[in-house]
Amino acid sequence: MFTGIVEGRGAITALIPDGAALTLNVRPPADMLDGCVIGASVSINGCCLTVVEISDDTWSFQAGSETLSKTNLGRLEVGSLVNLERSLPVDGRLGGHFVQGHVDSTGTVDAIEPEGEWAVYWFEVPAALTRQMVPKGSIAVDGISLTVVDVEQTRFSVALIPHTLEVTTLGSRAVGDVVNVETDILGKYAEKLMGVSGNDQ
Repeated sequence: MFTGIVEGRGAITALIPDGAALTLNVRPPADMLDGCVIGASVSINGCCLTVVEISDDTWSFQAGSETLSKTNLGRLEVGSLVNLERSLPVDGRLGGHFVQGHVDSTGTVDAIEPEGEWAVYWFEVPAALTRQMVPKGSIAVDGISLTVVDVEQTRFSVALIPHTLEVTTLGSRAVGDVVNVETDILGKYAEKLMGVSGNDQ
């Protein structure tokens, strides 16, 4: 479980194919190195992966074909920056919202509207996801806990403060870029209780 409060940006140092799977080597910020152990869960762009190896200043993760097909991790290149967050300790503060690290789908940056130092970002996603969103509700984009501003049939918007643009990967995103999206778990339960299938059109 995560909170969507990004601890830092890591750099991809190697991508090693293994059949249909992929090993990702990530160099995290120096202040995140202490305390990480093999078997720990880490959110990479909002996708929960397990640390399988630690070597000096690098963490290694394995992503299977399902993960690569449902997230933007398969689009990464050596040198790409990714948002990192370690799992929430039981006595930790919930600064964002409950983020499972289970990406629902990818979306694309549909529009960027600068507002001084702020910016409004629009993301295009499947309609099945927008049915689980409400204005002022929570959403995770590339692992970042954000507040929904507006919701349309196949897209939604968020307002990004200067801090978020500076310390996460969203500040370098451009129109057409692919992002990972996880809707609020409360929206999923509400949809289920109402008897609405995510496959209904």
